[in-house]
Amino acid sequence: MSALQEPLERYRMLLDAAAPNLPGREIAWLATQRAAATQQLLQSGFPTRKTEAWRYTSLDRVLEPAWEVPRQYGAALDIGEYTLSDDAAARLVFVNGHWVAELSSTHALPEGVYMGSLRTALEVMPDTVATWLENSAAMRLSAFTALNTALLDDGVWLHISAGTKLTTPIELLHVCIAQDATPTAQLRNVIVLDDGAEAMLLEQYTGIGEAPSFTNSLTEIRLGRHARLEHARLQDEGPSARHLSYVCLHQQAHSRYRGLSMSLGGLWSRSEYHNRMCEQHTQFELDGLYIAGGHQLSDVHLAITHAVPHCTSRERFKGIVLGQGRAVFDGRIRVEQDAQKSAAELHNANLLLSRTAEIDTKPQLEIYADDVKCSHGTSIGQLEPAQLFYLRSRGIGLDAARRLLCQGFVMEILEGWHIPALHTRVAQRLDRLLAETPQADSDPH
Repeated sequence: MSALQEPLERYRMLLDAAAPNLPGREIAWLATQRAAATQQLLQSGFPTRKTEAWRYTSLDRVLEPAWEVPRQYGAALDIGEYTLSDDAAARLVFVNGHWVAELSSTHALPEGVYMGSLRTALEVMPDTVATWLENSAAMRLSAFTALNTALLDDGVWLHISAGTKLTTPIELLHVCIAQDATPTAQLRNVIVLDDGAEAMLLEQYTGIGEAPSFTNSLTEIRLGRHARLEHARLQDEGPSARHLSYVCLHQQAHSRYRGLSMSLGGLWSRSEYHNRMCEQHTQFELDGLYIAGGHQLSDVHLAITHAVPHCTSRERFKGIVLGQGRAVFDGRIRVEQDAQKSAAELHNANLLLSRTAEIDTKPQLEIYADDVKCSHGTSIGQLEPAQLFYLRSRGIGLDAARRLLCQGFVMEILEGWHIPALHTRVAQRLDRLLAETPQADSDPH
């Protein structure tokens, strides 16, 4: 068996082992979709470094382990330290890819909001789920979205009716327990806001234990006309975790998506955002932050397309890479010929804080229209010696000075999001990585 066939065979065995326990096996459209996804995966295989979208990122850490779909998950978990909001309107908690009712709370939701487990929704309202998933093209994005579809099991199901406006956030917590096994969670999240609906989501992926784990998350977001969604995502999984997430947006006219993507944890992580804006006057804004130290890899890919006039997109990402960490930023905005009067911005700034750290950044603009306002740029630098000298000359130690400058660098991303718990998590992660990095390796001279 060749080196390329071995991981595919392991995943085929994973599919066979999981199949009897998947929900909705009697639903015709879902069975057809799973079969098509399985065929796509087994015939096309996984990408390699020769695949353009993966040229900077090796998949060895994801393909080599033999993953297991866990069947046991408990409700005795204390989630207090993981919550991001004290006044959340509702909270859904998933452990190893399965909804845990005992840890979740939805009783405070107003009328017009249905929120729960996708597995449950498939059981009680399969026709409604079919409205959003039966014709989904997301599985064709990659081998991993096909894998997610073939193993479609559970995830978030959120539907907010037209005109419903939530004034407090909804919290989504995904916990991976990796203590004595190598679990994989194939999460499928469906989020629908009808016309004029408004909501804020705080989504978090975290981990317990130091064994390898693999989270493969696919989130489909559909925004009706004039809908507004604020969506903060935090990836802070365990030290041996592999995390792969896809966010696919479908926006109707005059809708607005404002997002925050934060990648702090895990050994290997990759986040992808896909949005083809096909209706006029849609807005897409995404701020992002990634911090990679030790032997971490953090990878961000954006694929944003302006297909019609009068749409706006803005993406702004910052990264800090230290130790032997690696980061990849690959952002692409495409403005098609019919997309006149478009406005698009794409910027990526990075701090490289050690001699052994590495960043590959590739912001791209493809413009085929002539009446547009578009800009893009990237920067890679170190802490300014003059700023360090200024702080140290006022009695601030080197470690504290480095910490202050790094915190100032990331605050531009966080300042528009008034979520104190997120700010605290970033500061804690940054402090820990700075403390673990020898000063000799991080000296800007």
